[in-house]
Amino acid sequence: MGGQVKELKSKKIAQLVVEALEDLKGESVMCFDVQKLTEITDYMVIVTGRSSTHIKAMSDSVAKKVKDAGLDILGMEGKLQSEWILVDVGGVVTHIMLGPVRTLYNLEDLWGFDPAKGAERFVADDCFPKGL
Repeated sequence: MGGQVKELKSKKIAQLVVEALEDLKGESVMCFDVQKLTEITDYMVIVTGRSSTHIKAMSDSVAKKVKDAGLDILGMEGKLQSEWILVDVGGVVTHIMLGPVRTLYNLEDLWGFDPAKGAERFVADDCFPKGL
C-alpha cells in the first residue's frame, strides 16, 4: 500500500509542476514516469524555455507552486547560469532548459525513454487523467 500512496503523491506533484510550467507558457513540456528505470525519482519533467529570464521565471513558478502545496524543494541547480535549471522535489525532477541546451543533451534519448523498456512517455496534456 505504501508504494501506491508514494506513486499517487509523486503523480500529484508532477501534475503541479506541469501546471506551473504551462501557466508560464513552457514549450514542449514532457512528463515521464521513470519508476521502472531509476530509484532516484518517480517522474521526470522536461521543458524548454525561450530565454534565461523565462527559465528563471519557470523555476520560480515551480518552486512557489510546490511550496504553496506544503511541500519542500530538495534542491535547485543552475539558476545562476540559467541555461539549464534542475528543480528536485524528490519524487519529481524537473529539467528547465534553453532550446539549444535541450537539443545538445537530448535527455529523452540519453535516458532511453522507450515504453518497451519501462518508461511511459506522455505529452503534458496527456500526462494525467482529468480529475486527478
